[in-house]
Amino acid sequence: MEDIENISKIVPDTSAIIEGIITKLIKENDLNYPEIIVPEAVVAELEYQTNKGHLIGRKGLNELKNLQKLAESGELAISFTGKRPNNYEISLSKTGEIDAIIRDIAKSELATLFTSDKILSEVAKAQGISVIYVEQVDKSQSELTIARYFDDETMSVHLKENVVPMAKKGKPGNINLVKLDSKPITYDYLEKLAEEIIEKSRHDFKTYLEVDEEGATVVQSREYRISIAKPPFSEGMEITAVRPVAEVSLEDYRLSDKLMDRLRNSANGILISGSPGAGKSTFAQAIAKFFSEDMNQIVKTMESPRDLQVGDEITQYAPLDGDMEKTADILLLVRPDFTIYDELRKNHDFAIFGDMRLAGVGMIGVVHATRPIDAIQRIAARVELGIIPSIVDTTIYIEDGEIKAIYETNLTVKVPSGMQEADLARPVIEVRDFETGDLKNEIYTYGEQTIVMDVDLVQSDKGSDGQKTKSAVDKIVEKEVIRAVKKVAPKANVKAELVSNDRIKIYVNERFIPKIIGKKGKRIDDLERKVGISIGVEPFESLKDEDLKKDYSSNDNRNYNNNNNNFESSFNDPIEDEEFEITYEISNKHLSLNMGYEHIGDEFDVSVNGEYLFTGTVGKKGLVRLKQGLEITDILLDAIDMDVPIMATFRHGNY
Repeated sequence: MEDIENISKIVPDTSAIIEGIITKLIKENDLNYPEIIVPEAVVAELEYQTNKGHLIGRKGLNELKNLQKLAESGELAISFTGKRPNNYEISLSKTGEIDAIIRDIAKSELATLFTSDKILSEVAKAQGISVIYVEQVDKSQSELTIARYFDDETMSVHLKENVVPMAKKGKPGNINLVKLDSKPITYDYLEKLAEEIIEKSRHDFKTYLEVDEEGATVVQSREYRISIAKPPFSEGMEITAVRPVAEVSLEDYRLSDKLMDRLRNSANGILISGSPGAGKSTFAQAIAKFFSEDMNQIVKTMESPRDLQVGDEITQYAPLDGDMEKTADILLLVRPDFTIYDELRKNHDFAIFGDMRLAGVGMIGVVHATRPIDAIQRIAARVELGIIPSIVDTTIYIEDGEIKAIYETNLTVKVPSGMQEADLARPVIEVRDFETGDLKNEIYTYGEQTIVMDVDLVQSDKGSDGQKTKSAVDKIVEKEVIRAVKKVAPKANVKAELVSNDRIKIYVNERFIPKIIGKKGKRIDDLERKVGISIGVEPFESLKDEDLKKDYSSNDNRNYNNNNNNFESSFNDPIEDEEFEITYEISNKHLSLNMGYEHIGDEFDVSVNGEYLFTGTVGKKGLVRLKQGLEITDILLDAIDMDVPIMATFRHGNY
């Protein structure tokens, strides 16, 4: 660094303030009362970062406070000058807008620019501005303080203010939460740890700032994934660090020769599923190593955040500009043999996975699931039925660090299990146990619903009284018919009773029968075509079960006119708290809620599990369309995944 003792005016940029360069120079050199001219652009940028909850903003403001203290003690003079940039200019800081303002001030003040930004330094020199570049100290090899909490058995460390430090130790299937100390952690201590972690991300090229939002920061530092939470995101400050316990290979899982042959020759769409902490990511790392090293193939990963521990030959990609779809576009140009997508959560994740697989890229997806079939079911709710085997051919379910189930999928045309009529034949996805070939599940469409049927539950059984009970298929048929009838007459109470494999009888409030049958029977014909079964319609009065008859009749009596004990002649009066289940359609761009043509323009409240979500208005074609990617859409899709019904209550006065 050139001699700075004779420098009288200093203009620091944002990096110089954050790194604390000025206070260091004053302590290390005998400067003669220098004048520190801080651009308002620097203050604005630090304020913006702090308001966003970014720790580097707070660090920079603390440095300005230190400079003020030095000014009060007579060691320097400090002033603030220049234009204060607006939010738009600050948002363009990466394009050089803020740097240009700082250079202009240094030039107009005939001052020396201090910076740790190499590019800013070179541009200033090119413009003839006096500049001193202070290279940042290499801290890439320094160990983080939080790493000292880990030993060979530690999976994760949990530090929270006013709570003793905790750690999870062991391996998947045998994990224990243990206390590391008897003394609670303080906020100040956590803040110092957080600053150290953020600082390392500025110096270590293998430490990535994956998420940096108000109150929430996620850093991937080599083998550690570190999450920092603070108010307003959390009620107190907390730091959680996670690290893989051990590196494993496929040999450790003792896979059968049959499965190894499939992985080598024909498995191109693989889902790795399991509950949190089951060992999914560890197995994904092992399979990535197998394809890369043993099969000599090009392997990439798509992660948010990047926390898989893989070899240097495997490139790990994050969401490009915050969008994993852009990352996928790049990968399609790179054309890897296999890509690991960790993790598939939301609808667009599954869509990207499917698009890449259909484009010919081998895909391995990691999915949260509590049953072996859950991963396939989540795919089935988001893509066309016929292309599922083209997207997913092998599903591996992990539990307690071990493989508990392996499924394969195939497309056939057949009558689904539990149905007998030849005209009910349809495309069916068969999900079979890979090792034994046993049929476990069938996926097919019935009416407007995608059914994921557990084959073991299909067969009818005998009740304790010797009477034949309803099979799972019987219940699905009845439920689908009720759905269809409710779309025509949302206010109607409906009971369905399967009479035979090709006929079902429904019981409804008598006043709704004409509406369900329609003019010249057209509406009932449409319903029969949609559900694929003959429908008979009868009033509740014809029910043989007196208790059921009484229940439905009492419900319907709410709508009698109190004066003449007759039904109101008009159907325009609402039923208090009347609620019904909504059917839906899923596409790549929308989740469409089907409300029926007769309710175009009506308003309704949507709820899941009794929790109100939003009020909507029925649009054209009797639909309410929600864009994919919206938070409310994701909530509804999660409900669909868990087979939780979406309920609608029409607003009073809209009938």
